[in-house]
Amino acid sequence: MMKPVVALWGLTVCLAVGMLLGACRKDTSMIMNNPHNVKGVISYKRSFPDLNDTHMKAAKSLGIRPVKSREEAARRTGKLEQIASCETYHLDSLTHSVPYLVPKANDLLQRIGQNFLDSLSAKGLNPNKIIVTSVLRTQDDVKRLRRVNLNASANSTHCYGTTFDVSWKRFKKIDELDGRPYQDVSSDTLKLVLSEVLRDLRRDEQCYVKYELKQGCFHITAR
Repeated sequence: MMKPVVALWGLTVCLAVGMLLGACRKDTSMIMNNPHNVKGVISYKRSFPDLNDTHMKAAKSLGIRPVKSREEAARRTGKLEQIASCETYHLDSLTHSVPYLVPKANDLLQRIGQNFLDSLSAKGLNPNKIIVTSVLRTQDDVKRLRRVNLNASANSTHCYGTTFDVSWKRFKKIDELDGRPYQDVSSDTLKLVLSEVLRDLRRDEQCYVKYELKQGCFHITAR
């Protein structure tokens, strides 16, 4: 017959091992959304009515003189800042623009990205980054773009380093936190939250915004 002391010691060891294994077992459960207070704007066209003339006036006042080539843009140190994907936004693969903005526009982009992440968190939604689809266009870029898109403007506000486009169709999902996957957030819901962020910044006179339906983006100029 097993002595009581030995049996008790064995039970204690088993419990301790069980607790240790339980503590070491990593939580891999999905992090769910808990959405609330997601309203969006009344109308995209009414909330973001700023036409090209308005954007252009701000661009010429705040921006650089248009540059001919990408090499010239790279030499504009001090007046232009190079941008790249970071914690607050994702930079898309650029085909007809280069990743440079004037400092005020760069600050605005960072603020939009951070405000978007903060707003998602406040509304119980899992984190996603905005995607920047177009930035500074050189004169060479404009020529190439007009070969494939006849509606592209020869004198775009993108040429001044003050303007960037942010997609409302696509967002960059953050996949997981410490091994726990995030539940998806629909692009429609993300669009609503982004529209609130841009509406508030526009009301604070930080930017001009045009809702681009065909291009699937918000066209944004710092002011």
